[in-house]
Amino acid sequence: MELNYRSIFISDTHLGMNGVLAEQLAAFLKHVRCERLYLVGDIIDLWSLKARWRWPASHNQVIRRILKMARKGVAVMYIPGNHDDALRQYVGLDFGGVRLAMRAIHRTADGRSLLVTHGDEFDLVVQNSRLLSMVGGWAYDHLVTINRAVNACRAAFGLRRWSFAAAIKSRVKSACTFVSNYEAALLGEASRRNLHGVVCGHVHKAALVDREGGMIYANCGDWIERATALVEHHDGRLELLCVESLLAGAGIEVKRELSEPIELGTGEDAEVVT
Repeated sequence: MELNYRSIFISDTHLGMNGVLAEQLAAFLKHVRCERLYLVGDIIDLWSLKARWRWPASHNQVIRRILKMARKGVAVMYIPGNHDDALRQYVGLDFGGVRLAMRAIHRTADGRSLLVTHGDEFDLVVQNSRLLSMVGGWAYDHLVTINRAVNACRAAFGLRRWSFAAAIKSRVKSACTFVSNYEAALLGEASRRNLHGVVCGHVHKAALVDREGGMIYANCGDWIERATALVEHHDGRLELLCVESLLAGAGIEVKRELSEPIELGTGEDAEVVT
């Protein structure tokens, strides 16, 4: 079965990190067709790879799928986030058909203009304390490891995937306030640019909402706690996909990785309009 869209936006795949839903992502990319693919930051988790090299075959398969899409004529745009910020020095360059940019302006089929950015520049914790942010990333990585074991047990009993991190964030008032302020800051930037809204990632909280004045806030979500993607249909309509449910409903098999991954020890501003 082929899933056909005009544009696809994915973020926060964190390839190289433990607990990534890479098999689902590889299956999704294999069965979709689109004109544009936006990689909205934190695609390769260079922070995790620097601490411990972990690169399973399924992660490599995701990269191969993306490069294959680029070879077939899909316009692939990679907008680095804070976990792959080392790639920002290469913005403006093209690698195998994948173009790097700090941000982009996407024109929908129905004439709307959207700012596409990872969003970490609107996160004061990331901007003002990289060390604190990295410690938070380390703790999150370990939480994901525990969560993966819990979900393996839940799957054995036929229960749906559950996320510790999402549950914690939904109950902590400061986290809810942060997400609200983050959204407001991004929409303020889009408004300042006279755009119709924003597509972002970074906070691992998928959303697609219309705000006051017709402004659109779209967050692609992530591929750790949830497997989500934002898509644009050929008429310009935006939709947030729960990819695991989509694949199951379409009868698309997700091939699980059988072999254990190899692990080793610790080891300029540009913008485009499309």
